[in-house]
Amino acid sequence: MIHILYTGGTIGMQPSADGLAPASGFGALARAAQAQRSDAPQMPEWQLKELAPLIDSANMTQPQWQRLAQECWEARRQGASGVVILHGTDTLAYTSGALAFLLATLDIPVIITGSMLPAGAPQSDAWENFFGALAAFEQISTPVVEVFFHGICMAAWNCRKVRSTGRHAFVPAWEDTHASANTQLAELGNLRINADASPQVATLTLFPGIQAAYVEPLLQAVDGLVIECYGSGTAPSENSALMAAFERAAERGVLLLAISQCAQGNVVFDTYAAGSRLAKAGVIGAGRMTREAALGKLYWCCSAELDAEQRRYWLRQNVLGEHGSV
Repeated sequence: MIHILYTGGTIGMQPSADGLAPASGFGALARAAQAQRSDAPQMPEWQLKELAPLIDSANMTQPQWQRLAQECWEARRQGASGVVILHGTDTLAYTSGALAFLLATLDIPVIITGSMLPAGAPQSDAWENFFGALAAFEQISTPVVEVFFHGICMAAWNCRKVRSTGRHAFVPAWEDTHASANTQLAELGNLRINADASPQVATLTLFPGIQAAYVEPLLQAVDGLVIECYGSGTAPSENSALMAAFERAAERGVLLLAISQCAQGNVVFDTYAAGSRLAKAGVIGAGRMTREAALGKLYWCCSAELDAEQRRYWLRQNVLGEHGSV
């Protein structure tokens, strides 16, 4: 039995006075659509749960990632052989990036999907993605977390939304996802996540002229920060006030994780002196990770029942192959 968790999103939206809005009743629509399909007998059995309140994914929050993870674990306890999460597309890559780590030890597969147009709308991709996700379980032999969109399965940590219209909205950030992870599942199994934790994690994009005065309040408010650097992981290293702000935050236990602003960027700090300065300030390089996966991994680390140094250790680990072969 496949358990389907319906969070809202475009796939089940209906028109309202203010535009498309989340609506209940998607399960009945899906049953009716399945009854009209020639491949209906081959579809796996499924049951759907609406997660109230249904939301536009623009309103997704980080604590809701934790709720989704708990729902997947509960589905497993109820005997589910797999889980489909129906999610709005705007923040789908962020949620999938977080669930890739929060569900790393779940022993059933999870597929996340949605649609660019509501079910029933002309030229909608809703049923293509919904039934495609269900059919994809036949091809999955390991308990992975993946995104399914327009016939393509992507590792949940390797997914990026690149278009706001059309069927081809999501693509893998990297085509080669075979980089070896350096963490054993048995080791991950000893890592405990505090389901009641509410860590504050955020992102900061570096730009020419950035000042420590802009950044200090953010560093004071968060447990972890993804720093979107230039190129291979450089920053304005001659801005001593900014570097000192990062260093003080790291000394307080704030987790600082560097990614590249380049779509095909790879952080290697020792390439340039301007990158080495970040490493000396306590910033950890994330290799080729996407913004979405980096934020999710940071949330996972900050939710773990670990001390600051242990969290830094896990942040450095290539848990799922997300860092690439750097």
